[in-house]
Amino acid sequence: MESSTTHAIVEALTKAIVEHRLHPGTKLAEQKLADHFGVSRTLVRQALFQLSQNRLIRLEPARGAFVAAPSAMEARQVFAVRRMLEAEMTRAFVREVTPAKIKALKEHVAREKSALDDVPGRTELLGDFHVRMAELMGNEVLAQMLGELISRCALITLMYQTATAAEHSNDEHAEIVKALAARDEALAVRLMTEHLLHVEENLAFDRKVPTNDISMALS
Repeated sequence: MESSTTHAIVEALTKAIVEHRLHPGTKLAEQKLADHFGVSRTLVRQALFQLSQNRLIRLEPARGAFVAAPSAMEARQVFAVRRMLEAEMTRAFVREVTPAKIKALKEHVAREKSALDDVPGRTELLGDFHVRMAELMGNEVLAQMLGELISRCALITLMYQTATAAEHSNDEHAEIVKALAARDEALAVRLMTEHLLHVEENLAFDRKVPTNDISMALS
């Protein structure tokens, strides 16, 4: 029962952040949230901890919880690092491609397609495609590094990516897999680099400013 309540709080806050009803930098007061959801502060604390793991909020010692506020500059830096890493990853993947690896990636792309209407779900799957490539290569260090970079991207993408851009990402993943299957290294690297540029270019940093009022945002 407790875990389902925590889950409901996590879902409600995620939705409010993703749908821009809660502004980056908003303080999430435990007591206010406890009153709003009619639960104990302990359950609110558990939910806030989970959200901090997903990088959606940041917990500051002695100050409390705040909606995370990644800047456009941070987003650009994260994408620059990803382009460097993932171009090399794509080259290495082509050299050791197997039918089993291609099958695993195709299955992942199919899951993305079916999740396009679910904002948090699609964001997670679209990011996981890149980690999946590293995992299939058996490179745990790369998978871990990409996972961390992508979790920094996740809030940025959740907050600024439009539905049409998410659909383009899924189509582009499918094209990358085709190039990998054909062992076309130059094409695969070009498609991966263009894909990451498109994701970055399609982030709408000028979306409207949401409210700082928790009750309004959650109602």
